[in-house]
Amino acid sequence: MNRRHFLGSAALMAAASTVPFAVGSTASAAPLRKRLLPPPLNPGDTVALVSPSGATDEPFDLQLAQEAMEALGLKVKVAPHLASRYGHLAGQDAERAGDLNAMFADREVKAIVCARGGSGAARLLPLLDYGMIRRNPKILLGYSDITALHNALLAQAGLVSFHGPIGIGTWNAFNADQFRRVFFQREQMHYANSNDKGDELVQRRNRTVTITGGKAQGDLVGGNLTVLTALAGSPYLPDFDGKILFLEDVSEAPYRIDRMLSTLRLMGALDSVKGIIFGECTECDPGGGYGSLTLPQIFDDYFRPLKIPVYRGAMIGHIRQQFIVPVGGRVEMDADAGTFRMLEPVFAG
Repeated sequence: MNRRHFLGSAALMAAASTVPFAVGSTASAAPLRKRLLPPPLNPGDTVALVSPSGATDEPFDLQLAQEAMEALGLKVKVAPHLASRYGHLAGQDAERAGDLNAMFADREVKAIVCARGGSGAARLLPLLDYGMIRRNPKILLGYSDITALHNALLAQAGLVSFHGPIGIGTWNAFNADQFRRVFFQREQMHYANSNDKGDELVQRRNRTVTITGGKAQGDLVGGNLTVLTALAGSPYLPDFDGKILFLEDVSEAPYRIDRMLSTLRLMGALDSVKGIIFGECTECDPGGGYGSLTLPQIFDDYFRPLKIPVYRGAMIGHIRQQFIVPVGGRVEMDADAGTFRMLEPVFAG
């Protein structure tokens, strides 16, 4: 899955600042600072499956997504345009935004699970009714391209949402356990990578690497690096001041990672945060020869001068086993241990 085509959304977002927002939208250049917690989720509740980004080329995957939610003990409401297609998108912008608005407004629906990522969620941001969403807060789950929604909901509605597995992704034992612990048991999670050596003499998979040691506390912001930086200059990024920034990406050459981190530095985001957690950068290898900086060199160049806690390798990103983390939730990170933990409840009541 190559994310390069998503960068075109940056031009769209720049253009969006010159056109009126949709009726009911309250988007502005000043992000909201007060956090809004969604109500909790219980077994037997109804969740909605929506497709805010890319189309799904295999309809059977959508059936599997519905079955996975049902296997978790939930009822499923399918958004009207879940299986729609408009080019690479899961329907026209108005259709996909309409599904999201409708599922937030639907009192029967207690959570919204995004069927997949891909590309296109940023096109919806001016079309969402943030005032209505503030009046009807609920859980939203997804990752990758869903980063656009997480950040917009936090910036414009103050809503805490959840970065984690998509509907059509793998619901292995680890991911299902994360879902139950976060949503059903409402555990204040301690996120520590799995300690499993397999048949290796020393553990190789899911290892964390400390870049700069130390502990820091703050609200968690971030997501997919490509999608995040494509929102630069728009009113859909939350304030980075005093936050813990988490990042991940997939199929991006190191020079592109370098360019995107440069964007974050130039916009002042890196100088504002208290700590950084970098998950996995899957398939981000430099290729053969010595024509590229490596990711460790890039991380050292951007992160070490900040003199704040930073580590990489957290189980966040385009990987089979993923943490479910609260975007906007308050956490404490320990870069020496390669862990972070929730400091406060992330559900209302």
